[in-house]
Amino acid sequence: MLIEILPLLAGGLVLFIYSIARLSETMENLFSGKAQEVIQRYTSNALLGVVVGTVATILLGSSSAVIILTIVFINARTLNFKQAIGIILGANIGTTFSSQLITLDIGRFSVVPMFIGLAMALFSSTEAWKKKGNGMLYFGMLFFGLFVIESSVAPLRNSQVFLDWIAQLDHPVRGALTGGLVTLLIQSSSATVGLAIVLGKQNLLSLAGGIAVMLGAELGTCSDTLLATIKGSRQAFRAGVFHLAFNFTTIVIGLLLFQPFVSMIEGLFPDAPLNRQIAHAHVTFNVLGVLMALPFTTLADRALTRLIPEKSPHVKG
Repeated sequence: MLIEILPLLAGGLVLFIYSIARLSETMENLFSGKAQEVIQRYTSNALLGVVVGTVATILLGSSSAVIILTIVFINARTLNFKQAIGIILGANIGTTFSSQLITLDIGRFSVVPMFIGLAMALFSSTEAWKKKGNGMLYFGMLFFGLFVIESSVAPLRNSQVFLDWIAQLDHPVRGALTGGLVTLLIQSSSATVGLAIVLGKQNLLSLAGGIAVMLGAELGTCSDTLLATIKGSRQAFRAGVFHLAFNFTTIVIGLLLFQPFVSMIEGLFPDAPLNRQIAHAHVTFNVLGVLMALPFTTLADRALTRLIPEKSPHVKG
């Protein structure tokens, strides 16, 4: 059974990850100029920064893209670390939008935007419309990839070996480690959470297991942000460290309060199907984390500025 499932599962996962990357790149090309103008204008305080980070992540389709773009702006001296804090927090909320989209079950209709997008990309006379066509094509490919994954995992319901392994993810630490490792390997927290939602829809993964995997994905997504700070300014490095520290802190709190959080999601969304409960948990966790962090943004700015000071000017003599 595993030999029959793996090619379809791997193909769907590759298609999903590829379309996320290409969609993010396409949307960044369409909006990066406007994004820079908006980010510079509306990040005077942390709350406005959260709004900007949330909207930018929804538009670009990737929290990593928004945070890396922010790091680029910091290195270009068009933003400072204090402004970046709100954007990073907002990006953590914006990334949950994709989880909500995944639960809409539009995979079987994904050929429609794929066909329209391909026609626009091939036959449009202007570059702008070709880019929009590419965006629609990759959007359709994303959900077609999920549809392929969903179809591939359905037979796993009859595999006791798989069911025994997946049941182990109910353990918070084991599930989080698995989610973090998968995210490090495939470099996409959206793909990891999306996979958890798909498994939840097939009743192969419990709510506790889905939440545990989601927690791990939150930490795994910090790797590419930290890589983007290499050879950058000290302010950019502070932004990468803040992103890691924020995610790590909220994950630790989430693990310590794991069972109460699972019970809270079950109480808030008792009639929602399992895949929607996992998606709603993703939103709830990230919103609560941002609300918890907002009062401490000034303290974080001071602490990281002291911990990671500017380089001393090199004096020759």
